[in-house]
Amino acid sequence: MTATTASDLAAWRAYSTAHDRLAAHLSRELTRATGLSEADYQILDALLDAPGGRMRALELRWVLQWEKSRLSHQVGRMAKRGLLGRESCAEDARGWDIALTAEGREAAARARQVREHSVRHVVLDTLGPDRLAGLAEAAALLSARLERAAEEDPSCRAARAELFPEPPSPG
Repeated sequence: MTATTASDLAAWRAYSTAHDRLAAHLSRELTRATGLSEADYQILDALLDAPGGRMRALELRWVLQWEKSRLSHQVGRMAKRGLLGRESCAEDARGWDIALTAEGREAAARARQVREHSVRHVVLDTLGPDRLAGLAEAAALLSARLERAAEEDPSCRAARAELFPEPPSPG
């Protein structure tokens, strides 16, 4: 392992600052155009791609990397607004599914259009193809490293085992 240099930390700070500013900008654009919060969007966008527009709450927590209470409160707020419904899970009576309503599906589709336009305008048009290829490569490297870190973390292993149980070994 090499020592961290001042320029290494400066690069990290520059990335971190740009990431935070981009996230805030995208969130403002989304709210201005749709009235949805970033948390609303994250749930709606994940469900829009799920089969039947529904997902087990535990799986959605895993996808979003959210705590149980955060998801529960957010889903409750969105259900009151008619965007989502909570339904008993057919596979596990202890669990529940989160499902898009017709209104939620429309809101998700509109939000996705707004987000794609904002990303195109601010990120894609700014970086161009060569820098985007580098960004994709860096993201893939970081994702692989984070996957290994999750495998090394006992709490992540336990959460993954709860969501994706191992089939019983043959006899």
